[in-house]
Amino acid sequence: MAMLSENEALIGQQGGRRSLNTPALVLDRAAMERNIARMAAFAADKGLALRPHAKTHKSIDIAKLQLEAGARGICCAKLGEAEALAAAGSVPSILITSPVVSARAIARLVKLHEQTDGLMVVVDHPDNVRALAAAFDEHAPLDLLIDIDPGIHRTGAASPEAAVDLAREIASHPSLQLRGVQFYCGLQQHIASYAERRAAIVERTDYLRGVVERLSEAGFPPEIVSGGGTGTHEIDAELGVLNELQVGSYVFMDNEYGVCQLFDHAENFEPALLVDARIVSCNTPGMATVDAGFKALSTDGGTPVVMDGAPEGTGFIFMGDEHGGLLAADHVFAHGSMVTLQVPHCDPTVNLHDAYHVVDGDTVIDIWPVTARGRSR
Repeated sequence: MAMLSENEALIGQQGGRRSLNTPALVLDRAAMERNIARMAAFAADKGLALRPHAKTHKSIDIAKLQLEAGARGICCAKLGEAEALAAAGSVPSILITSPVVSARAIARLVKLHEQTDGLMVVVDHPDNVRALAAAFDEHAPLDLLIDIDPGIHRTGAASPEAAVDLAREIASHPSLQLRGVQFYCGLQQHIASYAERRAAIVERTDYLRGVVERLSEAGFPPEIVSGGGTGTHEIDAELGVLNELQVGSYVFMDNEYGVCQLFDHAENFEPALLVDARIVSCNTPGMATVDAGFKALSTDGGTPVVMDGAPEGTGFIFMGDEHGGLLAADHVFAHGSMVTLQVPHCDPTVNLHDAYHVVDGDTVIDIWPVTARGRSR
């Protein structure tokens, strides 16, 4: 907390960002708010409900901004995220997008259901349905979505027939209520080419359309068809099967999405999430070491992009838990100077930090906690 309180002393000081204790997770509020407004306007124009995925930001402050802009509710990947965000503020509707299975987790789900309005959770197995039905037998009915496997076999009903069987199982329990289906094509989100990504999503959406038709024929027409993501939302809207978007990374725009052509005829969302690091050593010509390594930046999405504080095209290499290397031939780096990095993958990077340092240019205007950091259970 000492590091956080020292940074809090910089709030409101012009140029105070340059004095941050680093590495620091930095949020460009104006860019983020433009991203939020743009996605909200898109969803409204297309007649789609917006349910942003809070696994991206894990922040009640950002969730409130999304809700104020018109979002129906939020998604949470894990029960712990939902608990943390519900406890931190009023959220009208939360969808937990991963199955809640163990007895202790289901007991927590019952408690959360009693404390919140509009809670929903996905299911993909009849044993889970029966366990939830028993736990909620003496409580208000729990709303469920059937998770549909998009083909990667991570979670989800494996066939249209399995989805119909699950719907029948849910319908047999008064303590449960079927609201619709979830379909998230995670593998397709980061296909760099718009045309190739569109072709992949068209094929998968045709499959989803068939599942929806089978459920409807069996007497279970889905009220909610939830899914999509930042990489496919424009295509999803065009195809017209989803009626609720689970977009997440648009709010920040990490480098994984930055290298993708997200739109057919428009610019990508703006980078809003950054990590400020400081040069702590520069004794080798053309190279410097910064104080941000594996503990400050996710490593599953490539390497960060150097945005400021070094020549354009400066390379970055990870050099261990605490350090990263900057590579720029013939450049003389300034010892102690600050460098700004665009993060490779926003969700796990956020989970490495306690707080967002919210900035307007070089001024720190606020510090927000990462409300659900570490809530992976």
